[in-house]
Amino acid sequence: MNSAANALLTTEEPTETGAQQIRDAIRDAIVERRLSPGTKLSESDVGNLFNVSRTLARAALQALSYEGLVSVEKNRGAFVAYPSPDEARQIFAARRLIEPGILREAAARIKTSEIQHLRQLLLEESRLISERGQTARRAEIKASGDFHLTLAAISGNTIMQRFMEELVARSSLVIALYGQSTISSCGHNEHGDIVSAIEAKDLDRACHLMLHHIAHIEADLDLRERKGQGLKEAFDL
Repeated sequence: MNSAANALLTTEEPTETGAQQIRDAIRDAIVERRLSPGTKLSESDVGNLFNVSRTLARAALQALSYEGLVSVEKNRGAFVAYPSPDEARQIFAARRLIEPGILREAAARIKTSEIQHLRQLLLEESRLISERGQTARRAEIKASGDFHLTLAAISGNTIMQRFMEELVARSSLVIALYGQSTISSCGHNEHGDIVSAIEAKDLDRACHLMLHHIAHIEADLDLRERKGQGLKEAFDL
């Protein structure tokens, strides 16, 4: 077992804790596009991978299904969700409705230290963009999503933060299926412009930039399917 899975569970833990750890690991693999839409996630494979019972594996997959990241089909099992073009449009429509509000709430509460933290995220994102290779690309994708999740955390609204976790993860699924370019899925320069507008307390401009940014991501989509990895390959086994 590799470090990603080995760091989770070497002995059986209470169901809620163990299932959450497995859920988080699989969710991260989906967000980073190591697991592609349509990948089969059998309870036995997940259990063997993380050295846990099928009961824990089933609980983790059910938690992911509630978030829309896994679909469970009768007599077939669980699969990484395979969003349709209509679902993709709905996901980005939801982001256009929600993220400007999150941004305004975050801007009303933001501290100088949090501005600095956002700038640090952008520096890390820039470093990853300059690197090459599959690992760097995955890390860049995660860093890009973390920018949006950090704004949600700064807003202080835990409900909206959970919504954004789901939307960012489901956006990653959509981009894995329909993204047509090799550029960053979430424009680094646009992130910087948004932070600058927040820092200048120009919230109308910040919200306009956020909507433009989301539209930019959506405009990079087409209907072509992208080939991904299987469960074991995603965890480098």
